[in-house]
Amino acid sequence: MQTYGNPDVTYGWWAGNAFVTNRSGRFIASHAAHTGLISLAAGANTLFEFSRFDPSIPMGNQGLVSIPHLAAIGIGFDEAGVWTGAGVVTIAILHLILSMVYGAGGLLHAIKFPEKIEDSEVKQAQKFKLEWDNPDNQTFILGHHLIFFGVANIWFVEWARVHGIYDPAVEAIRQVNYNLDLTQIWNHQFDFIQIDSLEDVMGGHAFLAFFQIGGGAFHIATKQIGTYTKFKGAELLSAEAILSWSLAGIGWMAIIAAFWCASNTTVYPEAWYGETLQLKFGIAPYWIDTAILADGAHTGRAWLTNVHYYLGFFFIQGHLFHALRAMGFDFKRIRKALVNMDSAVVTLND
Repeated sequence: MQTYGNPDVTYGWWAGNAFVTNRSGRFIASHAAHTGLISLAAGANTLFEFSRFDPSIPMGNQGLVSIPHLAAIGIGFDEAGVWTGAGVVTIAILHLILSMVYGAGGLLHAIKFPEKIEDSEVKQAQKFKLEWDNPDNQTFILGHHLIFFGVANIWFVEWARVHGIYDPAVEAIRQVNYNLDLTQIWNHQFDFIQIDSLEDVMGGHAFLAFFQIGGGAFHIATKQIGTYTKFKGAELLSAEAILSWSLAGIGWMAIIAAFWCASNTTVYPEAWYGETLQLKFGIAPYWIDTAILADGAHTGRAWLTNVHYYLGFFFIQGHLFHALRAMGFDFKRIRKALVNMDSAVVTLND
């Protein structure tokens, strides 16, 4: 965290990042606990939606999100391909159980395990210490993150190939083999919102899996080459800088997801999310339903799109804030400038 040269700087209780910045063990604890909260929210919301789901009303018109996600990957259907909700409660309860497991892991790292990983008796664990200005340390940790992302992509591709997912073109669950066509992937890098083939969707995920696992292995195996210069992050690589890049990544992905959800009916089928949306501009961009629902209700697509967009927007603002701080900009100067400006105005009036 930026201290502006003050070695005795302290942060309020709400500045959670400051508490874990140089405590790798507590950093892992917060990650595990955060994962537990996400899993808890997913499980609880799925049960909530399932309890109020009305089969007589189209799913897309009921403002649901968790159940449509499960339906899109082929969960909730019987062997004949008819929606029954089978397995939805099981998935929800599994998430609740996992939330307790993650929460327990967070407590263990917060209470029992060392405050700093480098103090651990486990040699392998010591490698995951935090040295924010050390490129070798950061690239090693980044590599493991990339491998996990790659494995998640493989899981999704294999699920579609073996179990099957919902295809709105045939209105049924079918097994989807990935189409690893690099030409198609290249051609869709700017018009990916228009993708209407599940084979192409799975091909993109298969490519990402290969790319991320390869990149992860590269980052784990390689070390800093040559002199560590400013171009490579010297005097810039820090906890604040890495936080800013993380916010930029998640913010950009949220905005992409918003545009994709608003208009793509292959990945977000109309049967589960409702009709596509219309983009409007007011003080800020927003999307509205193209279908009129009873009692002023909204489709799940409408609020899912808008929430993603605005969360992404504020993540990007957080990125800019932390990136400027990482580069040494002191935001306190803005307040001082405004105070001085106000004083100057008062002096002139006198």
